Amino acid sequence: EARRDAAQHSLVFVEPLEPSPELYVFGAGHVGYHVGKMAHEVGFHVHVIDDREKFASIDRFGDGIDVIVDHIPAWIDAHQLPPTAYAVIVTRGHTHDLDAMRALASRPLRYLGLIGSKAKVKRIFDALLEEGLSSDLLRNVHAPIGLDIGAITPQEIGVSIVAELIAVKHGKVADPGAPAVSMRWEGA
Repeated sequence: EARRDAAQHSLVFVEPLEPSPELYVFGAGHVGYHVGKMAHEVGFHVHVIDDREKFASIDRFGDGIDVIVDHIPAWIDAHQLPPTAYAVIVTRGHTHDLDAMRALASRPLRYLGLIGSKAKVKRIFDALLEEGLSSDLLRNVHAPIGLDIGAITPQEIGVSIVAELIAVKHGKVADPGAPAVSMRWEGA
């Protein structure tokens, strides 16, 4: 009798399993390297795209990360990214970032982030607006990318970017520019 009562009152916990989110890292330099490695470690399916073989190599990134050596805008034009994908633009310079943004800004993505200072982001956004891109599309871009943790080194910047990706994945950051919900204990 006691066993039957216990069986009737047992709890079942269900945790939904979601496939690993696809993360496209455009740029395999120092920041791209750390973003790719850390994002892979926390469960993202990582694709790194760069036109420089020296930086975009399987030997450098290791197993489990898809490394592609190709011209970034050409690669983007030739591939359909799923609307659930995350894209991080961390190329080697303003012109390359602008080219990647031009190719990605109108795509429906779960997350699109652009590295750079506020001044650099403004210059890129102004150029895209002059080209006729809708300001509504630019409002969906996380730029400057990453959570504001005072990051300085490529490793720290990588942590701030991956932290933002995780926050978006779990619904803690819904809109670009919105602060993540503090994880501080509020007490009871």
